[in-house]
Amino acid sequence: MKQFIDFIPLILFFITYKMEPRTLELAGHSLSIGGVYSATAVLIGASLVVYGLIFATQRKLEKGQWITLLACLVFGGMTLTFHSETFLKWKAPAVNWLFALGFAASQFIGDKPLIQRIMGHAVALPQPLWTRLNLAWVAFFIFCGLANLYVAFTFHEYWVDFKVFGSLGLTLLFMLGQGVFLARHMQDAASEKIASKD
Repeated sequence: MKQFIDFIPLILFFITYKMEPRTLELAGHSLSIGGVYSATAVLIGASLVVYGLIFATQRKLEKGQWITLLACLVFGGMTLTFHSETFLKWKAPAVNWLFALGFAASQFIGDKPLIQRIMGHAVALPQPLWTRLNLAWVAFFIFCGLANLYVAFTFHEYWVDFKVFGSLGLTLLFMLGQGVFLARHMQDAASEKIASKD
C-alpha cells in the first residue's frame, strides 16, 4: 500500500502533463496548465502534500520516502529553475540507483540485509535466502534506473508514459515474482517442519 501511495504524485504529474496546454486566469494571475513544467510543479506540490500528510499522521517518513521527496524537490526544482526537462528525466534513474545502493550497502552494514529488516517480522527465511532476495532488489532497482534512463533519452515522446506505467508495471511484476519466491520457500519450510515432527 505504501508503494502505491508513492505513485499518487506521479499519477497527478501524468494527468497534468497529458492535458492540452491552456492558460487559466486565477485572481488576476495567469496560470499555465499542461505540459512538462506545470506537471513538474504539480509533482512537487503533490509530493509535499502526500508526504506532509504521512508525516503529520505517523510523525515520521521512511528513508525511501525521504529520498523520493528530496529527489522530487531537487530534480523538479532544477527543471523549473533552468526550464529544462533533462533534470526531471534524471530523477527516476537517480532514485532507483540510490535504492539499489541502499540495499547493496545493507549486505555489509548491520546484521541483516535491508529486505530482511523490512519483511523479517512477517516472513521467516533462512539467511542465504534473505541475501538472495536482497540482491534481487539491488538488481531490480539497477534495471529500473537503466530502463528509465534509456526510455527518457531515446524515446522522448514515451518517457512520461513509461515513467508512470512502465515503472508501476515493473514494480508489480517484480513483487509478484517475489511473492511466488516467498510462497515457494515458505511451503518448503512448512513441509520440513511437518517432516521433522514425524
